[in-house]
Amino acid sequence: MSPPQPPRLNRPELICPAGTPAALRAAVDAGADAVYCGLQNATNARNFPGLNFTPDALAQSITYAHERDTKVLLAVNSFATAPGAKLWQDAVDIAASLNADAVIVADIGVAQYVAENHPGLRLHLSVQAGASSPEAIRYYCREFGVSRVVLPRILTVTEISAIHDEIPCEIEAFVFGNIGMMAEGRCSLTNYVTGQSTNMDGVCSPASAVQYVKNADESLAAKLGEFEIDCFAENESAGYPTICKGRYLTPARSGTYYAFEEPVSLNLSSLLPELVGAGVTALKIEGRQRSRSYVRAVVSAYREAIDDIMEGAEADLSVLISLTEGGKQTEGAFKSKKWR
Repeated sequence: MSPPQPPRLNRPELICPAGTPAALRAAVDAGADAVYCGLQNATNARNFPGLNFTPDALAQSITYAHERDTKVLLAVNSFATAPGAKLWQDAVDIAASLNADAVIVADIGVAQYVAENHPGLRLHLSVQAGASSPEAIRYYCREFGVSRVVLPRILTVTEISAIHDEIPCEIEAFVFGNIGMMAEGRCSLTNYVTGQSTNMDGVCSPASAVQYVKNADESLAAKLGEFEIDCFAENESAGYPTICKGRYLTPARSGTYYAFEEPVSLNLSSLLPELVGAGVTALKIEGRQRSRSYVRAVVSAYREAIDDIMEGAEADLSVLISLTEGGKQTEGAFKSKKWR
């Protein structure tokens, strides 16, 4: 009698970032199953100068992707603010008119607008919504017809599996890229310092507020608005300043330390079979602010890895360490709850 075979894994979708039309084409050509992007306004949580899509560029990009059997998801994932909610409604209308494959939303009012005005448009619940319990997810599914939830990066694989068994929609999980504060969608730090909010203006550490100042000892101070949030030694690599990844002096410690999070990248490449086994439908790469060469490299690596795993082969993802932030990586809360 032959030994029992392990259950066959369902092939997950590979969801990839695109901050520009060129990055979208790079992701599509590298093997993305779906690409997510945003418009050039406050409706998406990566609203930076030089990034994102005009309606015309989005239309051309959707055509390019669809001709190559790749889906396009429009991120309308910041929180609508009075009295300008029409901006978010218009973004949803654009997605529907251009035959985007889904919209990714966080705001409950935007979700209602999609359900009432575009019932045929597929609706994904953004990680920004912070829905991390079966009860919360079932509410969104019941009230708005949500087809997929992007889970916050605070859950272990075991917890994801338990949620999967209790909800009626698909699960999407981040597997690579930036990992910030663990209360998804509720960061007020940058708003306090710069007056612009990640969640309502789509801007974390706006470039107009960033300064680098050379000190007398040749160190480099990184400032956001009026606040110095890091200082780099002469030969130390200086990253882009974000408050949650700055180093600070506090009464409780001698010297500076990372009070919130360290500048490391999420990399769940070693957990891919476990995530798929737990019921994750789609694996998401973060990085709409990254270059098209970065997008091409990461997407290619994950495309090959997923294909290898589906064939029962061992995946080689050694190239990814060179693409992490500062050459440092973490599995965050996904493997255990040992998370500061």
